[in-house]
Amino acid sequence: MEAYNQRFISAQASHRRDIFKDSALGMVSTRSFPAMVGTADTMLKTAGVHLVGYEKIGSGHCTAVVRGGIADVRLAVESGVQVAEQIGQLVSSLVIPRPYPNLEVILPINSRLSALAEDSNYNRLSNLAIGLVETRGFPALVGAADAMLKAADVQLAAYEKIGAGLCTAIIRGSVANVAVAVEAGMNEAERIGELNAVMVIPRPLEELEHTLPVASCWIEERQPLKLPVSIKEQVAETELMQLPDLARLPLKMTEED
Repeated sequence: MEAYNQRFISAQASHRRDIFKDSALGMVSTRSFPAMVGTADTMLKTAGVHLVGYEKIGSGHCTAVVRGGIADVRLAVESGVQVAEQIGQLVSSLVIPRPYPNLEVILPINSRLSALAEDSNYNRLSNLAIGLVETRGFPALVGAADAMLKAADVQLAAYEKIGAGLCTAIIRGSVANVAVAVEAGMNEAERIGELNAVMVIPRPLEELEHTLPVASCWIEERQPLKLPVSIKEQVAETELMQLPDLARLPLKMTEED
């Protein structure tokens, strides 16, 4: 049995190596969370790559990591760099063709590789939009989030902290509502404190949605079963229903031979 398990594990590892044999890792680092999410969205929509995840190392530095064919990764990273440069948030970028397995295992980029190898249903577009407003300071974030919720029909999904006092409110809703809400959030953040970055992503890919943080209130939790706190608690008596007398029924039953 042990030998069979070892062969099975070896076969799975070989399958993953075949899928990613001629693949590459691509990374684009930015100085804000909204810029990184916008960069990741562009990379996903530009080429056939998968978003492995994000890495936040503090001081506002965030990195989007993608995986795919070498040509696709190069194209995706090039597009992501252009977006990050346009908004003045680019830090650095990197493409690693055929990375060694040990590199993937040690660095925090391996957790989703198996799922990406088996599931190809992450390319569906959402009908909603994502809005991100990043501030320096928590009061400005709360004020911006409150203004966005009051300005349009949007929902606050979560918030993200990346160090250096930077925090991002993430909202979801229709494209029009998110655009109105983000504008209101920008104005309120500038009034209270410092606005660092904003981003509106219309119709994000489902793969991007799965990598964003979700507040605990959006996750359904099974409610505990409420039992009586005391065994002396009285239980209401059930009303008994009297059955009819069968002898008085109008129908007569005859026995057949």
